[in-house]
Amino acid sequence: MPHALATLEFALVAAAAAVALAFRPWDVLRAPALRAPWLAALVLLPLLWAAQSLLPPDFPASLSGACLLVLMFGWPLAILTLLAVAAAGAWLGGGDLARAVALAAWSGAVPATLALAVGMAARRWLPKHLFVYILARSFIGTALATVLAAALHAWSGHAAPQAGSATLTAAWLIAWGEAFLTGALTAIFVAFRPQWLLTYSDARYLPPPLR
Repeated sequence: MPHALATLEFALVAAAAAVALAFRPWDVLRAPALRAPWLAALVLLPLLWAAQSLLPPDFPASLSGACLLVLMFGWPLAILTLLAVAAAGAWLGGGDLARAVALAAWSGAVPATLALAVGMAARRWLPKHLFVYILARSFIGTALATVLAAALHAWSGHAAPQAGSATLTAAWLIAWGEAFLTGALTAIFVAFRPQWLLTYSDARYLPPPLR
């Protein structure tokens, strides 16, 4: 079973990286406004992820910032950034390559992809409104993506059957913490640094000016 889990995690990470590379994500960094926050994410997030080494190895979820990176940089660049963060976080936490791949899968690629799916559904089915972007995409979307990622993590075999309920309860609580943080930062960025959010535009989410 451990070998099968490692194979699954490697396949998830490899597939996400291959798809992300196909979109040439580095083109996003041609926008000067995104370079500073991207570099800040590369510096700060590995420290946060390294702290996960203090948690039990089968813990289902932790604060990752994956959903926020999707909102800020788009899914392709977020995926490549999360791979680098996972490698640095595992190294700082004393982990090995297997630990880096596990972090890249369950704290990076899976929640980021689920956040993308929730975001696409919100754009398709919900009104084009500022509060829809902040509440549906950044707050509720982050909570859903984080909880679903934790559930998939547990169902993949990481959590013992008898611990399933407890681990998912812990994941639910952590997911709301990440959702609150992501929602708060998104609201601040919308107000003061909208250029830091690749997925946001005034033209789409603000009503047209009165004539």
